[in-house]
Amino acid sequence: MNKELFNEKLFSTLDNGEIENSRDWSNSVDPSCNYNDVVGLLKSWESLNTIKLDYIDSIVNCLTDAGKEVLKNGSPEARLYQSLTAEGMSPADANKQFGASAFGSAKNKGWIEIVKGKILRKAESIVDTVKQDLEGDLSKLDAKILTDYKKARFVEEKKMSFYKVSKGEQYNKRSKELSDLTTDMLKDESWSKESFKVNINAMGLVPESGYRHPLSKVKNEFKQIFLDMGFEEMPTFNFVENGFWNFDALFQPQQHPARESHDTFFIKDPMTSHDFTDEHLERVKKVHSVGGYGSLGWIYDWKIEEAEKNILRTHTTAVSARMLYKLAQNGFKPKKYFSIDRVFRNETLDATHLAEFHQVEGVIADVDISLSHLIGVISEFFKRLGIDNIRFKPAFNPYTEPSMEIFGYHPMLKRWVELGNSGIFRPEMLLPMGLPENVRVAAWGLSLERPTMIKYGLDNIRNIFGNNINVNFIKNNPICMFESK
Repeated sequence: MNKELFNEKLFSTLDNGEIENSRDWSNSVDPSCNYNDVVGLLKSWESLNTIKLDYIDSIVNCLTDAGKEVLKNGSPEARLYQSLTAEGMSPADANKQFGASAFGSAKNKGWIEIVKGKILRKAESIVDTVKQDLEGDLSKLDAKILTDYKKARFVEEKKMSFYKVSKGEQYNKRSKELSDLTTDMLKDESWSKESFKVNINAMGLVPESGYRHPLSKVKNEFKQIFLDMGFEEMPTFNFVENGFWNFDALFQPQQHPARESHDTFFIKDPMTSHDFTDEHLERVKKVHSVGGYGSLGWIYDWKIEEAEKNILRTHTTAVSARMLYKLAQNGFKPKKYFSIDRVFRNETLDATHLAEFHQVEGVIADVDISLSHLIGVISEFFKRLGIDNIRFKPAFNPYTEPSMEIFGYHPMLKRWVELGNSGIFRPEMLLPMGLPENVRVAAWGLSLERPTMIKYGLDNIRNIFGNNINVNFIKNNPICMFESK
């Protein structure tokens, strides 16, 4: 692109008015130029307030590749007519060479006729009106004719952007300021004859670096809330658990549907593990098989083979069980634990379910606490998240009694979304660990993703976790969307 030419044409045009369409104007100056180069030139003058640019989007009619072929070689029906000799051509050959529409159009226009199965010329001469129309201004064509050309795929609509160019505040100041100081300028001291621009509002280049995932940011916010409420974090680095800690120690029977392959991921290598004491094992086996501690148990043939199977943990409550057992062995003291980490379930993926997700686990172990304590703590937790619209619903869990499901209202989905589960751990779980009889443990497991969906106004969980996530969403979302109350 010849910058001197464009600069000269630009200011001579603006001296007499405005440029309504930068694309049309650049084509009039030099049809072969790259429009992006022209935009770069205009932007450089705009940065000096010499000119003003107004961005405009428009829908225009453009020639397709087929339409450009018409401009070059004529319409299909005209090319069919021109190719005919005295011997004529069969309809099959005509369709093969020029398309079925060419024969029909030429016949309707009275250019050709069929004699004894052969296509022959009928008109002495023809005028290719299709080519003439496409060579002219498409915007001036009759609407019906333009529609026909679109159906024939000669013309298509395209979104076309351009700028309206007008004079800027510094229009009369044409001497261009330089933005870079070069070594050559320093050597020959030519810099002293130049003026330089410094844009104090320029943001500069964003350094290449990693970005924290939105869930990671929200996870830290959750963690801070727990710490402020006096909880201490549990270690959750073991994604793989055995069935004993994940199910049996929680008084969940071995025939429970959650332990089937359609709900749980089983590990192939190593297939089993044994990291629990024989004393604890025997007490758990007894309470499952024949009962104890005032309970009838589940009354079935408990098998150690099921307890030793390795799985991807289905909840972080397995970690809570380990911590409570350790607490019982070291002498009980009231404790408040929490953890936030990934769990895995063989779920069918949809807008609110994933096979891999985060669980927010909370555990309070103290003397003679009740369900009202649990409701109060959970309500306070969500209040600090800025989520007031929650509900509790009675539920059944094998290892808690009483039990409650927790729901929050999602304004975009316009329905109540389950946020987690909660309850008071059963004596059949706690007493085999060696905890005192008057100790009660209130616990809950919440989703990290679903409260995040509510606060971010998202209607699909895959938009924040999985391959559907938008990279710009990771880069641009604020550190925290939650407001303390």
